[in-house]
Amino acid sequence: MFAISLGDDQAELRPLEPWQAEEFLAHMDRARELVDPWIPFAGYATDLASARALLQRYADKQAADTGRLYGIWLDGGLVGGVLFQTFDAASGNCEIGVWLEPAAQGRGLITRAAERLIDWAVYERGMHRVEWDASPGNTRSIAVAKRLGMTRDGVLRQSYLYRGERHDSEIWSLLAPEWRARRA
Repeated sequence: MFAISLGDDQAELRPLEPWQAEEFLAHMDRARELVDPWIPFAGYATDLASARALLQRYADKQAADTGRLYGIWLDGGLVGGVLFQTFDAASGNCEIGVWLEPAAQGRGLITRAAERLIDWAVYERGMHRVEWDASPGNTRSIAVAKRLGMTRDGVLRQSYLYRGERHDSEIWSLLAPEWRARRA
């Protein structure tokens, strides 16, 4: 297994795999209240079997080169994650998603982890467009998109159904030339 340092605060980015379902479920239980209002991800992992199934789905996506899932560990404990919700190498487009439990907020972990994913997508895989999808009310997520230098493309009005209610979705993006210029 590999780990990528996220700085000098004992934070690491590592693959999150099916064998870690128990740790993932415990983390989701800690993060659920914060994560659940914004993304359905937390609702997909409510017991050990569903947590394992979610992790397996992303392992299958990685094997098919259509998505990836990474955990953020801080001081040895799983506190959040980043993922490629979609990854289409042929078109050069991907979408990043993120989450973090309350105890780990305010340290820049999500921004640093997203930067690592974008670096890999652009420099290693040649992706052209990286998207970020956020609920308009999720000000923390939108702030990260801004810190990453993304541009707000627009709002998809009532684009997804969640818990019986239709929700808007803001789409943010950055293009490979923009990312390279920021990193130069």
